[in-house]
Amino acid sequence: MPINEMRSIATFAKAAELGSLRKAAVAQGMTPQAASQALAQLEQHLGVRLFHRTTRSLSLTDEGRQFLEAAQPALVGLQRALHMAQQAKDEIAGPLRIVGPRSTFAPVLWPLLDEFCRLHPQVQPDVQLDDRIGNWVEDRVDVGFRVGRSPAEGVIARRLFPSQLIICAAPAYLAREGAPDSLDALAAHRCSTFRHPSKGSVLPWYVKVEDMRVDHHVVPALCTNDEGLEAEAVLAGHVLGLLTAVIAAPHIRAGRLVPLLTGHVDDHSSIFVYYGSRTAQPARVRAFIDLAIKRLANNKAYVLTAKELQTAEAKGRKAHLRRGA
Repeated sequence: MPINEMRSIATFAKAAELGSLRKAAVAQGMTPQAASQALAQLEQHLGVRLFHRTTRSLSLTDEGRQFLEAAQPALVGLQRALHMAQQAKDEIAGPLRIVGPRSTFAPVLWPLLDEFCRLHPQVQPDVQLDDRIGNWVEDRVDVGFRVGRSPAEGVIARRLFPSQLIICAAPAYLAREGAPDSLDALAAHRCSTFRHPSKGSVLPWYVKVEDMRVDHHVVPALCTNDEGLEAEAVLAGHVLGLLTAVIAAPHIRAGRLVPLLTGHVDDHSSIFVYYGSRTAQPARVRAFIDLAIKRLANNKAYVLTAKELQTAEAKGRKAHLRRGA
């Protein structure tokens, strides 16, 4: 039978400490028979007798005393290492590796990180924003965010909020170019398009038609792989743009942008947080996941209601007509 060296040595050391194999078995959470077998296997493995044993007493042989003196420092070091690992698991400190999409998530992630670091200053976030979908295990990710569910196996995904795509224009653009009244009318307007950062392909505008997502292709007056730059171009009145609500919502609510054709706002995708099994996670990872869900799940700051969209569109179109009169 193969010998479990660590268990056998630990049982031997505990028996020497307590002077009783039965007491050692209780301390190790073993049956007396298992403890006796572990000790017998160790003696057979070493080829020496470690204890003088009678029904009433247990004492070390010379070989047993020498073996204990040699093994005890290593056992103490191992116990210290186990204690430190268990303590670190419950301590909210240490590295925290986070990944998320560059194009949509930076405005969402920073307030969350800012609050978390203020609450737990001993945590060192390692943040990678990348629109590619990497290997969650190989990249040693603790917590990830993704538009849509992660394809990685063994990953738990929790939906946070829908990712709306809204056609937007600045009031200055509407004053100069007018407002489209249909998807087909977009062909007469200056539109921006988004180039996928890793694939390099130009994406169509994703719009909702009869509750289905449809690819609507526009001729680009501006093309970029950075949503922040695209938003600036739309805010400056150069182009119409299809922006995420994460970017557009605060500008729409402040009147800096006008949502257009709001019946076609696409919300088929959602933002998810994903992570591995919570049972063996360090406290810092569990704490960050809990805060992310608390702050982001169904967060109205990043989602516009149908009524908000309709009201903002009507107000923006009315202002445009007044200026044009």
